[in-house]
Amino acid sequence: MKTLAYPLLLVAAAAALAGCGGDPAPAAPSSAAPAPVPAAAAAAGSTAPGVPCGDVTGAGGAKTAVVAHGKVECAAATKLLKDYFAKLTPAEANDADGPGPIVLDEWTCGSGPNDPVTACSTEDGRQVEGKRG
Repeated sequence: MKTLAYPLLLVAAAAALAGCGGDPAPAAPSSAAPAPVPAAAAAAGSTAPGVPCGDVTGAGGAKTAVVAHGKVECAAATKLLKDYFAKLTPAEANDADGPGPIVLDEWTCGSGPNDPVTACSTEDGRQVEGKRG
């Protein structure tokens, strides 16, 4: 099954490991598998508010606002999303499960079905978002 849960959960795990160092709260028992984390929710969970980096042309020609989180330069964030949209095939862009995940060097990018946010992340917690406007 195609999902963004794995790369986004890696980001969440890295963020948790880099947390405040206090005693973690006990986890509530769960009998169900965790639900996939939507790209927008994962991006909203970022510790930094993000740096607006301008716009790129996204899938289908849509204007997409680029936002960098963590130690990501705007030029690199913009190039990453341009490369992602260039690599995305029409079939992937129209996939019912959402486009991606697509790996670009150390980055993994994608989004959920009908999600206006494309999320890219690395294992060390850097994030780039593309928000269709």
